[in-house]
Amino acid sequence: MAKLHAIEVGLDLLFTPPYNEQLKSKKVGLITNHTAINKKFETSMQLFLKEQKQNEFELIALFAPEHGIYGDTHAGIHVASIKTEEGLPVHSLHGQTRRPTQQMLKGINLLVFDIQDIGSRSYTFATTLYYVMEEAAKQKIPVIVLDRPNPINGIIVDGPMLEEEYRSFIGYLNIPYCHGMTIGELARFFNEEYKIGCNLSVVPMRGWKRWMNFEATGLHWIPTSPNIPEATSPCFYPITGLIGDLRCVSIGIGYTLPFKVLGAPWINPKKFADALNARKLPGVHFYPFRFQPTSSSFANKPCKGVLIKITNPQAFLPVITTYAILSTLKEQYPKEMAKAIKEIKAKPELFYKACGTRQIIDLLEKEKQPFSKLTTIHSQERQKFLETRKAYLNPDY
Repeated sequence: MAKLHAIEVGLDLLFTPPYNEQLKSKKVGLITNHTAINKKFETSMQLFLKEQKQNEFELIALFAPEHGIYGDTHAGIHVASIKTEEGLPVHSLHGQTRRPTQQMLKGINLLVFDIQDIGSRSYTFATTLYYVMEEAAKQKIPVIVLDRPNPINGIIVDGPMLEEEYRSFIGYLNIPYCHGMTIGELARFFNEEYKIGCNLSVVPMRGWKRWMNFEATGLHWIPTSPNIPEATSPCFYPITGLIGDLRCVSIGIGYTLPFKVLGAPWINPKKFADALNARKLPGVHFYPFRFQPTSSSFANKPCKGVLIKITNPQAFLPVITTYAILSTLKEQYPKEMAKAIKEIKAKPELFYKACGTRQIIDLLEKEKQPFSKLTTIHSQERQKFLETRKAYLNPDY
């Protein structure tokens, strides 16, 4: 375990040489939210206001992603454009538009992005960065990305790729569902592989190593959204998030353990846990568990299922675990799964966009025991990605 405050994020280094040279004489637009703090709990918003005189720049606008600049808006809800107490405009990038408009960018000659991501493809903060980079390239505005940890870690690469027909705001890059890259590494990958032509620079972290999940960094976790409350939450999100989109089980949304539990009124918890543990999946254990969510699927109904425990953060495979859970549900509760699959196929858009493929549903529908075939989805493409990404990994990490 790293010592407390052993890691410095990009925000900790930006206002020191040589990185602060990029700020001089600039009129800055800052894309950020409440998650962007330094080791002293100061937010990027506070620091940019405090440092602008000494570092000879002017902060003239803020831009807010999904969940808002303060993180208090639930998923999918439009975020309003507002003004801060200091009178700075906060332009919403999750409202009438999800891209910064020419009017929003008026007078800005440098954009800075500082937001903590969660390491899974189907989370919109990275897409917001790429939209910003694309619009900045059109306006010839440089972009600085302040790097932050991948909270799962920088080792685990798992899950399906993104097929082009399912590219959307919730999944914009053809990368695995869990990619093992930092936001700065992803920005460089995107800029080069998609030939965006953005004038991009990344302020790196100091002290972060690829094996580290967020708990190992000694940094302070700020909830990135209402259902990602803890430093460990990003590790569970890719295990159960896609299952939740099937809406046939509760994944703890509306309970105190979002993404960390899974259940339904009709599951036998011991039988279900025993079957999952018998698969001997790396780095996870399933404990029979009962809970009652107050909202979302099965609101106010007693649910039975499993509590998921990650026993080895460097070895677990989130999406392989997803496939094991889905397969076990299909094998033990075929009628309930058949109904869920039918409903998804009637309105498939969101689920397919989140997965990046329709192969998961197709295999769940056709196969009585789909686990082994699910694990082969995009395996060759994932290997190609592993080779491609090497060029974009920071060697100091």
